[in-house]
Amino acid sequence: MLPKVKRVFLTGMSGTGKSAVISELAARGYKSVDTDYDGWSELVDLPANSGQSGFGGGQDWLWREDRIARLLSEEDAEVLFISGGASNQGKFYGRFDHIVLLTAPTSVITERLVTRTNNPYGKRPDELARVLALKQTVEPMLRRAADLEIDTSIPLDQVVKKILDVVLR
Repeated sequence: MLPKVKRVFLTGMSGTGKSAVISELAARGYKSVDTDYDGWSELVDLPANSGQSGFGGGQDWLWREDRIARLLSEEDAEVLFISGGASNQGKFYGRFDHIVLLTAPTSVITERLVTRTNNPYGKRPDELARVLALKQTVEPMLRRAADLEIDTSIPLDQVVKKILDVVLR
């Protein structure tokens, strides 16, 4: 029987390197799930009177709670890394052993978004402006929930090392 699974959530704004980090962890053999893909999240319409700005245009990106709950219930690895960002992620904070905030200076986020090839989000001026506005409003809330914050303007292998140093001790 495996020991209790350590569950680690990697979060942050678009362009902070969540996908790069989760891919590197997977390449190193860790169970890793990027909730931005494969049906873990969905774009939903918000009620007109919700008072939420969400993703913009009356929509918000939400985790599919049934799937996330099942994933977090699995006991099939020593460590489970989950990455992403969704308005309802806070419902699951109590189920994680570590919440890691990945952050980067505005100039780094901007450069990554306009040059990335794996995801078109953030290339349009309105999307970039939204990400940078959310950095001011949402990132402080993520910071309060996190027990580790890493500036991802350092090389990827150093980011991953910092995460593993905390998680594997």
